[in-house]
Amino acid sequence: MRSRVLSSLITIILLMTLLVACSNQNIKKTPQENKIKKVGIIQIVEHPALDDAREGFIKVLEEAGYKEGENISYDYQNAQGDMSTAQTIAKQFAYDDLDLILAIATPTAQAVANSVKDTPILITAVTDPKSAGLVESIEKPGANITGTSDLTPVKEQFKLLIKIVPQAKKVGIIYNAGETNSVVQAELAESAAKELGLELIPATVSSSNEVYQSAQSLVGRVDAIYVPTDNTVVSAIQSVVKVTNKSNLPLIVGEDNSVENGGLATVGINYYNLGKQTGKMAIKIFNGAKPAEMPIQYLENTDLVINLKAAEKMNVEIKEDLLSQAKKVIK
Repeated sequence: MRSRVLSSLITIILLMTLLVACSNQNIKKTPQENKIKKVGIIQIVEHPALDDAREGFIKVLEEAGYKEGENISYDYQNAQGDMSTAQTIAKQFAYDDLDLILAIATPTAQAVANSVKDTPILITAVTDPKSAGLVESIEKPGANITGTSDLTPVKEQFKLLIKIVPQAKKVGIIYNAGETNSVVQAELAESAAKELGLELIPATVSSSNEVYQSAQSLVGRVDAIYVPTDNTVVSAIQSVVKVTNKSNLPLIVGEDNSVENGGLATVGINYYNLGKQTGKMAIKIFNGAKPAEMPIQYLENTDLVINLKAAEKMNVEIKEDLLSQAKKVIK
C-alpha cells in the first residue's frame, strides 16, 4: 500500500515538474525572437552622401532598439568603385545567413539583385529602381527588393543655376555614362536645359581618375558646370572644384554634401534622412512586411544649400533674397 502511495506521489511530482517546465518554456522567447538580426551592407564607393545614407539607416535602427553587438550585427562591405568586387561581395552575401541586405547606390543594388533571390533587399541612393531593372514597378516592386530613391529635383537645380548665373547659355555636365542612375539624371538635365533655353555640353567619365580631365575639357566651352548625384564623379568632387575655382566657373551640384565639399549650391535631398527613411522600412521587414508589397519611397523635402566660400573662389555673387531662402549657408 505504501509503495502505491509513494509511486502516486512521485508521479504527481513529476507531472507538476513537467507542467512548471512547460509553463516556463512558454514564457521564454522563441528562438526567432532571441536571434540576432544579421544585416549585410554593400556600398559602391566611399563618399559623404552614401556614407550619410548608411549612417542614417543604422541610427534609426538603433533608435528603435536594435543595438549592434546585442541584437543586431552588420557586415559592411565597400566595393571601392569596382563592379567585379561588388559582384564578389554580392555572391558572398547570397551564401551568408543574413536577415536583410542594404544595397547603397545603383551598381551595388544591381549586383545584389542578380545574386540574391531569397533574402530581403533594401536599396537606397538609387535614382530610378525601375529603369535599373531592380523592381517590376514603383508601386509594387515584386520579388525581394524595395527601398528608397534619391531622385533629385534636376529641373529645380537648373532653375537655381539660372538665378545665380542669369547670363549662362551653355552648361557642362559631368557624369559616368556607365551608371544607370547617372544616365537617367543626364536625360532629365537635357530636358530641363532645353525647357529653360540652355545648351547642355556633356563630359563623360568611366572612373574617378578621369574626372579632373573631363572638368578641364569644359573650360572655355561652358558658362557653368553641373554635377548630378553620380557616384563616380562625386567621389572625386574635389577634382571638379579645383577646376571651377581656377576658372571662375559656377558649380551647381546634386546634393548637399557636394556643396560642403566645395560646390556652389544645390536644391537637393539630405542623404542622412534618406537613410533613416530606409531604416524605418527595415524595421517593418523585421516585423514581417514583404518587400514585394512595399512601394519604393521618395524623400519629399528638399533643401537649398549655398556655399559662400565657394562663391568667393568662383567669383560669383549670391543675391540676398536667395540667401534668405537657404536652409544652410556655408560661410
